[in-house]
Order: sequence, then C-alpha cells, then structure tokens
Amino acid sequence: MDFVMKCLSVNQKGNLSIGGCDLTDIAAEYGTPSYIMDEDEIRKNCRVYTNAMNEYYDGKGIVLYASKALSCKYIYRIMKEEGMGVDVVSGGELYTAIKAGFPAERIYFHGNNKTDDEIKMALEYGVGRIVADNVFELESINKIAGKMGKTADIMFRIKPGIDAHTHSFVQTGQIDSKFGVALETGEAEEFAVKADSMPNINVVGVHCHIGSQIFELAPFELAAEKMMNFIADMKDRHGIEIDELNLGGGYGIKYTESDTPIDYDKYICAVSKVVRGISESRGVKLPFIVMEPGRSIVAEAGLTVYKVGAVKEIPNIRTYISVDGGMGDNPRYILYQSEYEAARVCDPLAEKTMIATIAGKCCESGDILVENARLPEVKAGDLIAVLATGAYNYSMASNYNRIPRPPIVMVSGGKARLAVKRESYDDLIANDLI
Repeated sequence: MDFVMKCLSVNQKGNLSIGGCDLTDIAAEYGTPSYIMDEDEIRKNCRVYTNAMNEYYDGKGIVLYASKALSCKYIYRIMKEEGMGVDVVSGGELYTAIKAGFPAERIYFHGNNKTDDEIKMALEYGVGRIVADNVFELESINKIAGKMGKTADIMFRIKPGIDAHTHSFVQTGQIDSKFGVALETGEAEEFAVKADSMPNINVVGVHCHIGSQIFELAPFELAAEKMMNFIADMKDRHGIEIDELNLGGGYGIKYTESDTPIDYDKYICAVSKVVRGISESRGVKLPFIVMEPGRSIVAEAGLTVYKVGAVKEIPNIRTYISVDGGMGDNPRYILYQSEYEAARVCDPLAEKTMIATIAGKCCESGDILVENARLPEVKAGDLIAVLATGAYNYSMASNYNRIPRPPIVMVSGGKARLAVKRESYDDLIANDLI
C-alpha cells in the first residue's frame, strides 16, 4: 500500500514510521497530539524547486518559501541553509524570520493591509521587497520611507482575472478578491504609473497569485501570459521597465488518494515557455522570476499523531472516533471541509474493516478531522495519524477551549528532535491580568 506521504513506511515492528522514526516511540516521548515533520523531505522539496529554477530560467530567479504555511524558527533555518528566500505576511512572521537569522534581503513582505508599524519594521530590517497591495498602502510606504530617508524597493500585486478551479475561499486571482489591483479595469496600469512617479518608491516588479491547491497547468500558463503582456505594455506605453515577475504559488498536493498533483518542476517548465515566448515576441527582457511555494514544500512532509479516547457507535448512523486534538490544531475541515486520510499507527496495513468519523475534543459539533475514514478496527488508547498536515495546521492553530497547542517534532535520518515546545497551561495564562 502507498501512503499519500512519500516519507512514510511500516517498520519491522509493524508500526507506522516517518523519516525512519517509529511513531509509537515519538508519541511516547513527546506525547499526543504532536505534529511530526520529516526535515529531509522538506529539504528535498526545496531542491526540486531550486533545481527547476536553475534549469528553466538559467538560475535567474529565486524561490521563496511561503511561510504562512508553517512559520517557526526551525523552518527559517532550513530555508536559509537551502538557499531559499521567504515571503512573510505579517510583522510576526517577519520578526520570527529575523530572529532565526534569516537574511533580510531574501525576505519579501506581503499582505493586503500592512500597518504603518509593519511597513516601518520592514524598512528598518531592510527586507528585499515590499509587495504593495493597493494605492493606500503605496502612499503609506512612500510617506514612511521618506521620513526614514530610504527608498523602498517594491513589487505590486495584480489580480489577473483568472478563476482557478479550487475552493472559493482560496481563490485570489479573480476580480472579486480582497487582494491586489485589477488588470482588466486599468487599475493596475494606473497603479504602475502612480508608483513610478513617487520619490521614495522604486518599482522593481509585479506579483500575482491565483489561488491554492490547483492541479492544472493552464491557469498558471494564462497568468504568466497576462503578466508578461502587462510588463510589455508598461514599457511600450509609459517607458516603465519592470525587472521582476513574481508568479506566486498554489501548486496542489496529495491530501487523499483521489488528488492528482502535477510534478512541481513541470509547472515551472510549462510556465517558463510562456514567459520566454512573450519576452521574445514583445521585445522585453526576460524578467527575474520569483516563485512562492508553501504548502507543496511542507504539507506532505508532516502528519499529526493523536491518541484515541473513545469510540462511539450510533447504530445505523455513524461511528465516532474521538481523539485528544481537533479543530484547535487543525481547523481546515471546519473552514474548508478539507479532506484528509488517516492511518492507525500500529499495523496500519491491516484490513480496513471500520468506517468512522474522527472527531476532536472541542465543544463544537463541527469539530471534525476526517469524515468517513476507512481504518482497521480502532479502540480506546490506540494511536491514529492524520496525514499531510504539515501546512496550515500549526500556523492556523488556536487555543479554543483553552487547549494548549501541540509541539512540532522534526525527524531526520532516523532521529527526532523538538522544533517547537508543547504549550503549557502556564503559557495559556501568561498574558492574563486580574
């Protein structure tokens, strides 16, 4: 049997293993629930992207890890060592990256409503690029940079009018989106002209992102076509030279057996042909290419291990398996009805005779992790792993019901180490005042 995560195997004891580490041993040492991440798999995924960038763009580009997928000091250290850049979307992510020793010049600062304090923080640290989302933010960047005696290198975000076939909550490239300036209405062109005239702004590039968990090549090719033609139009109409093109991320991953992701280097290959073709036909130089994969780097490198507390059968209706985590550590089901696969940790390849819904411990009816999971027989005290939880689980976790957030355990070469400590009850009340 193949698991949706390539880094999983069944060891000689018959237990589920990640990166050469037995999940029963990890659970015994670090407790449950715990996020378990395979560091070697993360590094391998980084290299797929950087190697493809070198092959298809002659190394004239940078791969940014979209750190909203999973932000912690340990991840930024990996990205630094792998020669990656990172994109951040808040002062908190920026602060974490800087405190982890990540080079500021390889940080791109995104977000659709940056505060003045965040803009000042980015300029003080000397981030590589600030990605401006709207004209109000552009004016703030220009004003703050002027007061600081700096010139801000910016890109600006364009919504290219592409409807990606994905969940409506994660579509970002269509005109009805909170992100960016519209291409088809002329708003993007007006923005470029205005930004080019500002004394404390240096327009370096343009950015787009069409959505997440996309399994098709065509939307990315179309986005590249529209963005390259925009770059050519700005040169022809206004003499504005745009040096960088950020094509975002959004590449789909395998959450379930029904998911059919395309190899990530194939996305890059296909899009590079579009970029090079328009560069030649429109007579504009080949831009420096920026990409922002996040989910596809960490999601399939991680899982969450839980302990079963109760198995409740409602005759002719449903069987519930209750675990010691839930929507606090993985809110994606309640937000997006996201599908996951689960495995029993002990003898996961045994016949799957049970169909059950894995439910969390929060006091909410919608606190579900996996609906209609097919599993071997499960009883109280068993360990269950929910697979491909490396992205948008820890980063979106909450303390709902005052439940402490789980730790992150990194495994590499058959050894496990703690990357983020489990929260304690004292951590929960640390900022409370009486």
